[in-house]
Amino acid sequence: MNKIYSGALFLCSVLGVSAQEVIWQKDIKSSTQDFLSQVTTTIDQQYLITGSSIQTGNNMSKAGGKSHLPNANSQQPNNGYDFHLVKLNQQGEEVWEKYFSGQNHDFLSATVNTQEGGFLLSGTSFSGKGLDKKDDSKGGSDIWLIRINEFGDELWQKTIGSNSDEEARAVIQTTDLGFFVAGNVTALRQAQYSKGYGSKDVLIVKLDKNGKELSQLILGGKGLDEVEKMIPTKDGGALLGVYSRSNAGGSKKTENFGEGDYWIIKLSKDGKVEWEKNFGGKGDDHLRTLALTSTGYLIGGESRSERSGNKTVGIEEGTDLWLISLNERGEELWQKSYNFRNRDVLMGMSVIHNPSTDNNQPSTKGILLGGYTQAEGRIESDDETFWMLYLNEKGEEQWRKHVKGESRKREERLSDIKLNRDGSIVLAGTSAEELGKENWKIVKLGDKQIDELIEKQDIKIYPNPVSDYAYVEIGASPNPSKGGESSFEAEILVYDMGGRQLQSLKTKNKVTKINTQNLVQGAYLVSVKMNDNKTASAKLIKK
Repeated sequence: MNKIYSGALFLCSVLGVSAQEVIWQKDIKSSTQDFLSQVTTTIDQQYLITGSSIQTGNNMSKAGGKSHLPNANSQQPNNGYDFHLVKLNQQGEEVWEKYFSGQNHDFLSATVNTQEGGFLLSGTSFSGKGLDKKDDSKGGSDIWLIRINEFGDELWQKTIGSNSDEEARAVIQTTDLGFFVAGNVTALRQAQYSKGYGSKDVLIVKLDKNGKELSQLILGGKGLDEVEKMIPTKDGGALLGVYSRSNAGGSKKTENFGEGDYWIIKLSKDGKVEWEKNFGGKGDDHLRTLALTSTGYLIGGESRSERSGNKTVGIEEGTDLWLISLNERGEELWQKSYNFRNRDVLMGMSVIHNPSTDNNQPSTKGILLGGYTQAEGRIESDDETFWMLYLNEKGEEQWRKHVKGESRKREERLSDIKLNRDGSIVLAGTSAEELGKENWKIVKLGDKQIDELIEKQDIKIYPNPVSDYAYVEIGASPNPSKGGESSFEAEILVYDMGGRQLQSLKTKNKVTKINTQNLVQGAYLVSVKMNDNKTASAKLIKK
């Protein structure tokens, strides 16, 4: 799965055909069933694509950044699933590719980019000590954490587990530069249920920046509770989204309304429960994703429930999307339902904000959803195709689009969607003509309708003041007559206050890292010259 191919693609709108700019598409080919879990956008607007793959052929040498020798017990290479990472630059070109392997199956579930640069990988491991895995199994499956730098080199790793089965589902970085890791714990034997509350419970672990475990919390009712998503909150805590098939009991204080509900848990910065809420109808409602808004939170997933319980919107056909807006106390502001036909699966959500207003608080301008429609029985023309749905701040639909490839695969399922600061969109998922041969498909779109909503600055520098390295973000739109983003070029110049030029750096990126280590304390002028003769300047302060 180490060959990358370019392809052409187009978008068609359900509300009418409209031309869209496809900046690039990358297909990462595979001969096995590979799983794509996430796309993570870095501070310099590059992309880390993460998932799980079975290594074949010459890509065995890329595991962990070094060659892997055969397992001493089996005399065979590891043939299980490994953590698989591919980093792409802003143009979609491969920067590096890495695997992290144990001697059994290891599935990468979630990734977060860290404030200091690099990433923390969180996955589920069925492996003992060996190959890249440095710790013994704790029993059953465990949570395997690996912290890497921006080049994919390991900084530290940790295994979290017990004699039950643990699985990783989500990870965020906290304001103290530590981490919350969320997942599930399943008792292997009925006698072990006393350690938890039900057949599957929620596990939350708080770690410091070096991986030292600070606290552990188990939450759940008497049935099954599965973590789907976790996001950081403005106060340094976390919001946890759980698919719950449990009534009140154990630690769960809220009753389910139906077969499966959205269970929302707000954690403080020290990992304690502040409040919890249940949302659902009499049928099955499956939470998928969360997002922060200027007024609180957005909760999204799929619903098979008619109006019932505390669900005030019905369903049109099959499984519909169900979105709920909450304030910061978890109280409902509004809820909406959307339908694409058959089984609609929501996989990602991004919120567009206005810049800070007079009260220094950004306001929500719009909501971008991404997912796919899975055929149930009959197959409609746009089933098994990536889609995007754009809403205003009140949840009212503005437009919807399907994303199709040059050569349409039979099954294309979105895994993640990210809205970039410049208004471009990255969609990542799997594309397969037959089951068991899922390629990774990553598409970057330039959508003019979204681009018009993003208010840009000509140039932005952060951090500012700076100690060692700063990032220069160029916000001016590329000139279409000169080739648009594909031919974007700029020169970054650094001057002292006497007008002397100290640095010159040419770039094709909208965000570029500059080295300020050799600058003495004081103020400098950063000037940018673009290939369409536009210029922009900003002041840089060196600490």
